[in-house]
Amino acid sequence: MIWVLVIVFVICLVLRFPIAFSLGLACLSYLLLKGVPLIVVPIKMYSGIDVFVLLSVPGFIMAGNLMNHGGLTEKIITFCNHLLGHIRGGLALVNIGASMLFAGISGTAISDTASMGSIMIPAMKKEGYDTDFSCAVTAASSTVGPIIPPSVPMIIAATLSGLSVGKLFLAGALPGLLLGLGLLFTAYFISKKKNYPKHKRSSLGEVARGFVDTFWSLLMTFIILYGIIGGIFTPTEASIVAVLYALVIGLFVYKKLNFKNIQVVLLDSMKTSASLMVLVGFANLFGFILITEQIPQAISAEILGFTTNKYVVLLLINILLIIVGTFMETIAALLILFPILLKVALAVDVDPIHFAVIAVLNLIIGLTTPPVGVCLFVASSIGKISIGSVSKAGFPFLIVSFLVLILVTLVPEISLWLPNLFIE
Repeated sequence: MIWVLVIVFVICLVLRFPIAFSLGLACLSYLLLKGVPLIVVPIKMYSGIDVFVLLSVPGFIMAGNLMNHGGLTEKIITFCNHLLGHIRGGLALVNIGASMLFAGISGTAISDTASMGSIMIPAMKKEGYDTDFSCAVTAASSTVGPIIPPSVPMIIAATLSGLSVGKLFLAGALPGLLLGLGLLFTAYFISKKKNYPKHKRSSLGEVARGFVDTFWSLLMTFIILYGIIGGIFTPTEASIVAVLYALVIGLFVYKKLNFKNIQVVLLDSMKTSASLMVLVGFANLFGFILITEQIPQAISAEILGFTTNKYVVLLLINILLIIVGTFMETIAALLILFPILLKVALAVDVDPIHFAVIAVLNLIIGLTTPPVGVCLFVASSIGKISIGSVSKAGFPFLIVSFLVLILVTLVPEISLWLPNLFIE
């Protein structure tokens, strides 16, 4: 009977149904054929979203939208241009550097690709950069977003596992920085080889003014992290603080927010939050069915029956998550697979915080992996170029991302050092 669930889910995905509806229809088909009372649907959906920490997700989504419409993206790009624009391939480096700074506010790769891409891809094309390279850099740099805190996928992982949100935020900081630096060096070497342009070096005064302009937006990330780690407020309270802060900065400091675009922000935030919560609800129902059919136990037994070597198990999980991440959006994949694979990882003594970072990093790399990486589609549509061309140009960045993933997998201290340093 479980094959009905899988077949309906796959057919819906092939027909390009939204993930939430694909999960819902698959679950409904299973329950009807199994004769299970449909009252289980609202019960399980509600229990899936009735988690206090999940209230922070709409808050962070709205804060990111407020800062976007409030002029944050332009300020960050200008500041990074002052810092990196004089280096060969400066705009490519600005693209990546801005994503590293913007990551702490957007929290999702797709929003980063869309926000940065709409500005950076046309600008890079205008200065003589190849379109495929411009799109590839934008897609690759967006993968830093869900790792550097505050990260929506990390909040989802914490919800599914009961882990500390603060610890997961800190655990993602160094891997995110490592990934960003790897992409920067790759972009520089490609730019140098292709002799892409560079700008005149900015004066110290221009750099200082750029920092002052960007300071207020960067301060929000510090407030969120310090507040959560210092025990001043919960992640949910932190998201509300972020919304109020973003509103004040957008209205009175950057002065880009007004009644009209605040309405747009509210509508966009409600749409995104509602679709995410429906997805969480259906994923919980999906998980209930899998547990009823003892699928997690079967997968765990198969993997552990094949090997109990920690590194081989992590290799198998990495391969699975990369493949899944290529075809499925990060949060949906986390909701379905993370609880199952966490049990396998714990069985071979992998630290749960370390495993959460591995899982999120895998799935976001999948967003830039051909043939159907979502960020590749977003970037290619902005650049008006084929996804095949973007995928080919993005191959060096993908190799670097895989190398960082291997390093993070084999060296747990990269993920665990900061959480162990700041949180007992």
